[in-house]
Amino acid sequence: MKLFSALAVFFAMAALMTGAGGSGAGATYVDHGQLAAMLAKGGSIAKSANYNVGANTRTKGAEPEIHEKTTHIWYILDGSATYVTGGTLVGGKQTKPGLTKGTDIQGGKTVTLSKGDVIVIPPGTPHWWKEVPKSITLYAVNTTE
Repeated sequence: MKLFSALAVFFAMAALMTGAGGSGAGATYVDHGQLAAMLAKGGSIAKSANYNVGANTRTKGAEPEIHEKTTHIWYILDGSATYVTGGTLVGGKQTKPGLTKGTDIQGGKTVTLSKGDVIVIPPGTPHWWKEVPKSITLYAVNTTE
């Protein structure tokens, strides 16, 4: 029941963030077999100029970063990681338009992400895969303003 509730909240948030149902542009359907294959290899399930729905498996940490216009909505499918959000990005340098990467985050909130968790990271929020002990697999909806 906990998983069902988490998924229901996740998909409702994703629908609201992407404006689903309002454009009449058609639907993208991915059956469970296709989804399983996508989860195994990673990548996009559906993509447009305003959103990217996909699957991702990480096996190591990454540099702290800030996205100027991107919101991340992630549902953790398996594994765990130490994740930091908020605070102040240290040593920030713009690496491409809308993306700033740094060397550390000071004063952020550290959490352990694990199976069943949902995290929403608004634009302008420093965030960081600080440590991934083994691996973490997530279903991701990323929207761009």
